[in-house]
Amino acid sequence: MTAQSTVPQTTPPTSQASARGAAGRVLRRLAESPEAGVVLACVVVFIVIAINAPTYKSVGNLQVMGRDLSQTGILAIGESLVILTGGIDLSVGALAGLAGILAAWFNVNQGIPAVPAILITLIICGAVGFWHGSMVTRLNVPPFVITLVTYTTAQGLSLAITSGTPINGISALFANVSTGYLWQIPIPALFFVGVALIAWFVLERTYIGRQVYAVGGNKEAARLAGIPIRRRIVGTYVASALLAGLVGMVEIGRMNVADPSVGPGWELIAIAAAVVGGVSLFGGEGRIVGVAAGAILLEFIANGLLALHVSPYYQQVVQGAVLGIAILLDRVRASYFGRGRR
Repeated sequence: MTAQSTVPQTTPPTSQASARGAAGRVLRRLAESPEAGVVLACVVVFIVIAINAPTYKSVGNLQVMGRDLSQTGILAIGESLVILTGGIDLSVGALAGLAGILAAWFNVNQGIPAVPAILITLIICGAVGFWHGSMVTRLNVPPFVITLVTYTTAQGLSLAITSGTPINGISALFANVSTGYLWQIPIPALFFVGVALIAWFVLERTYIGRQVYAVGGNKEAARLAGIPIRRRIVGTYVASALLAGLVGMVEIGRMNVADPSVGPGWELIAIAAAVVGGVSLFGGEGRIVGVAAGAILLEFIANGLLALHVSPYYQQVVQGAVLGIAILLDRVRASYFGRGRR
């Protein structure tokens, strides 16, 4: 008989260590990502408010939030495109209001059918965006100044065209689109999803998107690399203006009237959603996923305060505090991981 020697089987300690290392790398990557914190905040806010306000998670209220989100989210996406290049667009709120007035005026006062009125309005909005981009790139006018001029002008035109009186009797097409549903999902919410997907694809999967980030990160380096800086900057302003026009026409459909007082002030919410979502005001940093999450978070908070019957006098205070905390945490995160990389 031959003796068989047995070799003790032991688990290599390196496997457990590698598993812990992989988990640590995943957690670190999530911590480095600004989108992760915003998404987590959305989940926490929704759960906390839903527990304290049972009607908050009802289908009807979710549909209302979906419609409201289309306004904030689409404007925030357009605003973030401009911010990524190192600019700012203060005109999106007033331009959205003017777009609604123009579409209604063409339709009611000039007798133009709804579809051509929408197309004409979008062409005008695109021309305004082209003007913004041209002034910024060719005459070096600060974006803050030129878009502030448009903000004031658009607000004045809305009042001048209507004489301060809302325009009634607009085509039913506006209301059918703005208040309609597709599989119980509000059509405006689907607009937001579609715009977000297109913007994500352009920024994340095309050379144009990479060039936009490069322009915002370092214009001189982008110029030396042969990137058409002027075209990229102008393109973002045109996209922002077109999205503002879309929002304005969706809103007149919701209200079934074109009110000249609607629009101004929305630009602040759009900028807030972009910043909360991780878009750097210095340009070159931020993703559409974060912008969408930032818009959703602000909508959760705004609607939740109403569901909790918080006094309107304190709602803006709460929203401002949340925005300040989000910005502070984002800067702390960026500073901490920036030192780690250096």
